[in-house]
Amino acid sequence: MEFAAFLIDFILHVDKHLETFVQNYGTWVYALLFVIIFVETGVVVMPFLPGDSLLFVVGAMCGAGLMSYPVAVSVLLVAAILGDQCNYSIGRYFGPKVFQWEQSRFFNKAAFDKAHTFYETYGGFTIIAARFMPFLRTFVPFVGGVAQMNRAKFTLFNVVGALIWVLGICTAGYFLGSFPWVKANLDKIIWAMIFVPGLIVLFGAWRTRSKAAV
Repeated sequence: MEFAAFLIDFILHVDKHLETFVQNYGTWVYALLFVIIFVETGVVVMPFLPGDSLLFVVGAMCGAGLMSYPVAVSVLLVAAILGDQCNYSIGRYFGPKVFQWEQSRFFNKAAFDKAHTFYETYGGFTIIAARFMPFLRTFVPFVGGVAQMNRAKFTLFNVVGALIWVLGICTAGYFLGSFPWVKANLDKIIWAMIFVPGLIVLFGAWRTRSKAAV
């Protein structure tokens, strides 16, 4: 329970925790950033770790001179790319083992074929867009592996998505983080970056389900 409480507090006040970590441990913060982003994108059971909010706060701290922007961005890029690649590989390895018997109750050949076709057709856009969606960011590469999406295609869009995600949000934090209004409302911005994308996903799922029902 204590760890869960700490984790929730870390997610909601990531700026304060990171600043304290930098003050106490200096450059070890880059290792911490790598671990958080790698686990959040690379381990399918850990989708609740901070992503967008962490990148924004890191950018803001770089702008304030507390961290090196080139080093932080490089570390985050490597973590994001390797994380998705790991998640994809896990899905690709375990998917066939779980679904190896076509007549088993766990295997739905039609659903598998649809998923494979979807990822081959729209997988690139899905992988890039999911970078900005909490939870989906963790599950999309895993499902892409299960659906046996072409590895070269996945890797290409994995790298492109990571570049847009990390550079885009870190750079926004770098330039906007010093604004007085942003500093005064950073906690609200973190809440918004956590919940708004999730609400968009839920609304999209509801719209899709409503259309299907009609």
